[in-house]
Amino acid sequence: MDRSARSPRLIDVANASGVSIATASRALSGTPGVSDSVAEKVRQAARELGYVANLHARSLASGSTATIGLVVHEIGDPYFSEIASGVLSLAAEHGRTVQICHSGRDPEAEVEQVRSLVANRVGAILIAGSGFVDASVEAPMRLEVQRYAEAGGRVAVVGRHHLGVDSVLPDNRPGGRAVAEHILGLGHRRIVVVSGSLELTTVADRLAGVRDALAAAGLDAGDVPVLEGPFTREGGRECIRRMLADHPRTTAVIALNDDMAIGCLSQLRSSGVSVPGQVSVSGFDDVAVAQDLSPGLTTVRLPMAEMGARALTLALKEPGARPRRQRVPAELVVRDSTGPVGSVDASEENGGRARGAR
Repeated sequence: MDRSARSPRLIDVANASGVSIATASRALSGTPGVSDSVAEKVRQAARELGYVANLHARSLASGSTATIGLVVHEIGDPYFSEIASGVLSLAAEHGRTVQICHSGRDPEAEVEQVRSLVANRVGAILIAGSGFVDASVEAPMRLEVQRYAEAGGRVAVVGRHHLGVDSVLPDNRPGGRAVAEHILGLGHRRIVVVSGSLELTTVADRLAGVRDALAAAGLDAGDVPVLEGPFTREGGRECIRRMLADHPRTTAVIALNDDMAIGCLSQLRSSGVSVPGQVSVSGFDDVAVAQDLSPGLTTVRLPMAEMGARALTLALKEPGARPRRQRVPAELVVRDSTGPVGSVDASEENGGRARGAR
């Protein structure tokens, strides 16, 4: 679509008059709280642009409820349940309720969930979870949230780069580099990365960090297999079965989220592989159960509940002139699931065991 041919939008009026979308909306609707001079400036910008108010949008903005909509990829994934707990806790402090929707990492389902929330006139929408590398896949969601924001709705996202709204962004790439540096520092060179879909930006960012560390160590990323599967515990189990069959001399596994790492530990235990004696395993996120596993999981800590609360805080504030971004640092947490390559050739020991497995 030719953007130059579209009708002027509320955001265009706000930009032209140098105010926020919310201020522009109040000025055009005559709502108290805007000075006469600012209101006239906004009205003048609207006249010059030929802006015509969208009555449906105005009713949405004025008729919104105290409910917060939260869209997550997988509510059963501890990463998302911990983000949700942060949202729920802060929402309760503000007298808000939360409606949680589950998209299953299906971009079309995700857009439909947002449309349903808009139809229910929620007061704000939060979207938690990775975006998609392909811009054409991301475009429908970007359009939906922009329409909602222009209508006076509040939007914030967690871990999403390209929607043009307020965002809370974890340091996925630095975190990926930190955990890979840890594994390399233990002497491991026969490494496998266990990954969710490479179409997810979170996966792409974490994998880029791992590859940064490999390059700094003088290693070719092409020599480190990336086993792709569902970003779930079963996905981790599936990847370990493939690793044992196709890469039996592996001494370290870098899983790109904790859910997959827990599945990796489960499958290695079932296959009679000791961790970290034969294979070291690391994860990413530091979900609550990570420290209680046996062995405790080495991982990258993200403050997930805090991330959810930060996103809601952004959504409850007056919109800014441009999208606000808050970076969240990632911290390596070393536990017992990783250890140095043994004095004997651990890779050969693992290879012999894997070949003899049934």
